[in-house]
Order: sequence, then structure tokens, then C-alpha cells
Amino acid sequence: MAYANAEEFIAKQRAAILSNPECGTSHFNLAVGLLGIKQYEEAEKELHEALLYSPTLAEAYVQLGGLCLMRGDLDGCLNYNKDATQVRPGFSIGYGNIGFVLFQKGNIEEAIVALEKAISYNSRFIQAYTTLANAYLMKGMLDKSIELNLKTLDIEPNFAIAHNNLAIAYIEKQEYKNAIVHADKASQLGYEISPEILKELEKYR
Repeated sequence: MAYANAEEFIAKQRAAILSNPECGTSHFNLAVGLLGIKQYEEAEKELHEALLYSPTLAEAYVQLGGLCLMRGDLDGCLNYNKDATQVRPGFSIGYGNIGFVLFQKGNIEEAIVALEKAISYNSRFIQAYTTLANAYLMKGMLDKSIELNLKTLDIEPNFAIAHNNLAIAYIEKQEYKNAIVHADKASQLGYEISPEILKELEKYR
């Protein structure tokens, strides 16, 4: 069903809740609508209501994790996404978010485990691929990093971050021609390449 605007969508969800206050899905839908208009406090309250009535609604945990991330609360984000994977084993988004947070916290090996799970459950999860490729890069696993970034580009050829990551990995491998190709493509796509990388590659043009 199409809605003319966010307010109409929100009004429909409020009406649904009035007629059935214990419908977790309606509370979740209302929260999503409220997030869309940046009503974060009320959205958070509705997400908790959604979980009260539908405790296995993994998406609600993920959204609560997103609100934690906005506040800079990495541990809160991590815990909510762990909850999401507890109530729905095989939930790739939850594992992807866990991996992202662990990566941000510098727990690279744990991040790799979570991100490998994320892509095993969703083979087209490009954000998980690129974060995992970065984690491999940080561990010095250059070939695995390159392989995953190339897989990302198979899915989305214009994903600039993957091109940038490939440029870095190829520099590490001293394959400068390949590095230049991907750095140029990332720049064409509007990605801001770090000045250090550009300076390094100028020597090999």
C-alpha cells in the first residue's frame, strides 16, 4: 500500500494500534515512520513496545541498535544486534552490524567471525563484504581482502568504497597499475581518496 507521506503512514499505524494495542508489528511500523521524521525518542519507545508484544522481532533490535550508534553507544548497538541474532539465528543484518561495531572497537578477529557469518547468510550483503575486506586488510590478509572487494564489485560495480579498498590493497602488494585503475575509478565515483594514496600513486603514473 502506498502512502502520500510519512504523516499519513504514521496516522495509519496509530489507528491500527488503537484497534489492536498488542500488535507488535504495528508498533514497529509506527517506530519506522517516526524514525523517518527524526522523532527518535518516541520511535525508541515504540520499538520497546513492539518487542514487548513480539519478542522475536529481530528488526526492532536492529533499529534500537541503530539509535545507540547515533548516540555513539557502541556497546548498546552491539548488545541489541546480539539480541537480534539470538531471536533469529541466521539474521545476516544482525551479524553484519555486530561485525561493524567490533571492527570500530578494534576487535578485528571477532569482527571477522561475525562478518563471515553475515555473508554466509546473505551472499549479496555488500556492506558486510567491504567491512570484512577491511578487516582482512588490517590483518595483512591481502589476497582475501582483494577477493572480497572484487566480489563486492561483481554485485555493485560502482561501489566506490570497494574501489578505494582495492587501491590500498594493491599498493600493499606493490601492484601499482591495478591500484591506479581502482583509485581512479573511486575518484570518478566521487570518493575522496586520501592524499597519501594519491601521492604514492603519482610515482607510478
